[in-house]
Order: sequence, then structure tokens, then C-alpha cells
Amino acid sequence: MEAQRVQDAIDDAKIDDPSGETGAIASLPRRFWGNRGELHRYRVFQRRAVHQTGKGKMSSMAALYIIGNGQGLVGWGQGKHVDPVPAIHEAHRNGFLNLDLVDRFEDRTIWHETVFKFGATEVHLRPRPLGFGLRTGPIMHQVCKAAGIKDISGKIRGSKNKMNVVKATCLALWASQARPHMGDGIGGPGRRSEKGQGIRSRDDIERARGRSLREL
Repeated sequence: MEAQRVQDAIDDAKIDDPSGETGAIASLPRRFWGNRGELHRYRVFQRRAVHQTGKGKMSSMAALYIIGNGQGLVGWGQGKHVDPVPAIHEAHRNGFLNLDLVDRFEDRTIWHETVFKFGATEVHLRPRPLGFGLRTGPIMHQVCKAAGIKDISGKIRGSKNKMNVVKATCLALWASQARPHMGDGIGGPGRRSEKGQGIRSRDDIERARGRSLREL
């Protein structure tokens, strides 16, 4: 019975409970839930945690979902509850609230190479030519698919924690439209027009080497 209830919550066609997900989603603006049947939903994990308290063992359910429309909107949602179905409903609702725009180049890839670090997880995303496909890890693949990215390559360095990977990938995609010298969109200094440090002055080179330069 427990597994069947969870499966019913995952399948949108089987949800018909005004006090559950339908009621929670209907409280949002119509632009969020008007076409919710067309959104991509991918379950990253759904797990139960047990905490030992003075009253005994208290269990709760946590769920993490990726939400997107396949046309430039993507986000993630987390939900926690003592029962699995309300946790899924909360994750879906939070996913709708977290939807944000990804500026895509030719509606298929990102504009430039992007590196973003979230906690101990660092993601590297690179634009690729037409027909390259999605060559990333499984979780990054679902995030890019939900966002409508078709040609991209990605690599994860550091921690492979699923929650960190989802958040780092979404934040990197949201900031990928940042133009040179205009900031990175998330409070950072942004990127240079080209890689490297550019031309350095004579004084800078002498200071870095610790000695004076001689003319040849």
C-alpha cells in the first residue's frame, strides 16, 4: 500500500486530491500551474530518515525533484514530511516556485564555458556544436534536458552529492547568459573577454620574477 501511494503521487494522472498537490499548486499564480502537465519531472532521490529522540525513533521522508518545461525554464524542489506523498507534493510545489530562465544559444546550448562551485561540488559546462548531444553525468543530463539544452558537455569535480550537483548545475545554467564585464548574475565579478591575464606590464613581470629584466 505504501509503495502504491507513492507511485500514485508520482503519476500526475492519478493525483486527484484537492487537499494534496492540486490544492497546493492551485494556490500559486496560474502561470505556474496552467500547463503543469507539460513539465518535465525527474526524481533525484526519495529517502526516509530516522531520528532518535526522547520519545523514540521519529521517521520522516525527504524528496528532491527537477522541474522544467524543456524550453528554457528549470528549477529544483525539495520536500520533507512524515509521509511520502505530502513530501512529493511539497517538492513539486517548491520546484514550480524555483523555476528560472536559462538563456540558450540557438535554443540548444549555452553561450560560453561556465564553471560554478557549490559547496564541495564544482561543475564545468561547455557549449558544443549542433548534433553533439548531452554528454554529462546522469543528474546533469536530467537538468539540461528539463531546461531544453540539447548540445553540451559537462564534468563534475569534487563531491558527487546529488543535491549539490543539482543546485550547482541549475545555478551555472542560470548564470550562463552573463556577458563579459557585466557580472556573473549571482553577485560575482563575471568573466573576462578572453581566457588568460592578457598583456602584463614590465613592472608586473619583474615583480613576479623577483628580478629586473635585461634588454637583448
